[in-house]
Amino acid sequence: MPRTEFARLNGDVRLLTPEAVEGWSDLVHCPSQRLLDRLVRRYAETKDSGSFLLRNLKDSERMQLLLTLAFNPEPLVLQSFPSDEGWPFAKYLGACGRMVAVNYVGEELWSYFNAPWEKRVDLAWQLMEIAEQLTNNDFEFALYLLDVSFDNFAVGPRDGKVIIVDAENVLVADKRLIRQNKPENWDVWYESKFDDCDKEACLSFSKEILCARATVDHNYYAVCQNLLSRHATWRGSSGGLLHDPPSEIAKDGRLEALLDECANPKKRYGRFQAAKELREYLAQLSNNVR
Repeated sequence: MPRTEFARLNGDVRLLTPEAVEGWSDLVHCPSQRLLDRLVRRYAETKDSGSFLLRNLKDSERMQLLLTLAFNPEPLVLQSFPSDEGWPFAKYLGACGRMVAVNYVGEELWSYFNAPWEKRVDLAWQLMEIAEQLTNNDFEFALYLLDVSFDNFAVGPRDGKVIIVDAENVLVADKRLIRQNKPENWDVWYESKFDDCDKEACLSFSKEILCARATVDHNYYAVCQNLLSRHATWRGSSGGLLHDPPSEIAKDGRLEALLDECANPKKRYGRFQAAKELREYLAQLSNNVR
């Protein structure tokens, strides 16, 4: 380690800066200073947590932080956006060397694929709420999920709560910085392109665009295409989580129309509207008064 480029950031470097770590991993594909300060301040594997100054970490702690950031940033996502503060991730418990412990959430989402209709509707509603929370929140960080499949979510057996259990491929864009810097077309709403590929759980996206637009529909697209709609395929199954609805819902046709528009929109900005209506409709179907 001391002979690698990481050693450059050892010694007397005061702050972790965007120039130093940009592009190391999805988490810091386009980092802002505000994000990096948050990562350092919330870094748990140090006695001096709470400071955003790199120089307050011991050399070994700093190395560990930098390597984690580069090779598997998942623990840093869990620490910086903790479940205790309402983020939909598994709870980070601690680490021993390179081994990380997180709480066991429950069975993965896949095992609910043939659950009763009411249960699947509730899970679908929660998934759309997660997509919304990660896209629009008071912190003005957009967390885009770049790997969305039935294995990356789990469901709590007691509370039935959906949690993201694989947070390795999360790109964080600082919307405050985007509004401040105003890159080209920053305020033009971005619509993700539907990807009808022949593999399971694929997504099309441009990291550059996710980093440069203030309004992006990526998370709704990922959840609708890969989990909820008839386009979702996983382990040889198809039809998505909301397959085989009761006859009155199938006859009404609204659910299928909203899922289709959310996965593969026909109208301009159709996905934004469909995602909003889908969240409301699923809430109504499952009488969610949480």
